[in-house]
Amino acid sequence: MTHYKTLGLVNTKEMFRKAMEGRYAIPAYNFNNMEQLQAIISGCIESRSPVILQVSKGARNYANQTLLQYMAQGAMEIVKASGHPIPVALHLDHGDTYELAVSCIETGFSSVMIDGSAHPYNKNVELTKKVVDFAHKHDVTVEGELGVLAGIEEEVSHEASHYTNPDDVEDFVKKTGVDSLAISIGTSHGAYKFKVKPGEKVPPLRFDILKEVEKRIPGFPIVLHGASSVLQDYVAMINQYGGHMEGAVGVPEEQLREAAKSAVCKINIDSDGRLVVTGVVRRELAKDPKNFDPRKYLSAARDELKAMIIKKNREVLGSADRA
Repeated sequence: MTHYKTLGLVNTKEMFRKAMEGRYAIPAYNFNNMEQLQAIISGCIESRSPVILQVSKGARNYANQTLLQYMAQGAMEIVKASGHPIPVALHLDHGDTYELAVSCIETGFSSVMIDGSAHPYNKNVELTKKVVDFAHKHDVTVEGELGVLAGIEEEVSHEASHYTNPDDVEDFVKKTGVDSLAISIGTSHGAYKFKVKPGEKVPPLRFDILKEVEKRIPGFPIVLHGASSVLQDYVAMINQYGGHMEGAVGVPEEQLREAAKSAVCKINIDSDGRLVVTGVVRRELAKDPKNFDPRKYLSAARDELKAMIIKKNREVLGSADRA
């Protein structure tokens, strides 16, 4: 077993405590490859932000679990060499089985999510508690989920959302022992979060549910999934250079800023990173059709992603200068 502390990582306990006291949210950025990881780490070092490196089941399969472990270790060496240490957690996003969670813990993850939200309530409790019992033996933090987010993102797919029932949260947290809780208040996975007609506003998040959850479990860390804003500049860039992403919309940044001042201390961002990388790669290849050097178009995408991350940390999540 490789314990996360030997890689220089931390779990999320202290991160979340400070975020709740400081009324900001920790960014949880998903990555799939080296360039995305470079952008996340360098962007968070430059903005002095704590960060959660987030890996889905699909990304872990894509990157190879052994290589992923050493990528995380390499990222921590970059942090150390920068002279500006920032706390970094490595987190499993939407783990769906006990076996996957255990495998991640044994290969250096400092935090895992077990998503039993698609199961009946009692089965969700049972599965989540089983993961918590194993994880806590190794000082690994666990995120559970109540409520179902609509949308599609890799292997996570639901046609309809089901808002979190505040009546369930206290019982769930007590029975499972989870360290944080993902809730459903109107966000959704993927780049097509809302069906709105031209000129229509995106429906507001259900802050009434969030406030009620806060009353039921005061001081408990809350997580927002599906919280990309689906940055329209990059949607337009993708469409301009041969893509087709009509109707892609996300969560307005002002709503995320409001959420970050509450008990929401972790905000997940995946689709925005994909849009940036895809848009820039399309643009670079269109500008120079003779270019066949991945270093050229991927470095441009990496630099743009880094800039987006710095902006998110400073202007949306409030996590800049908090490391």
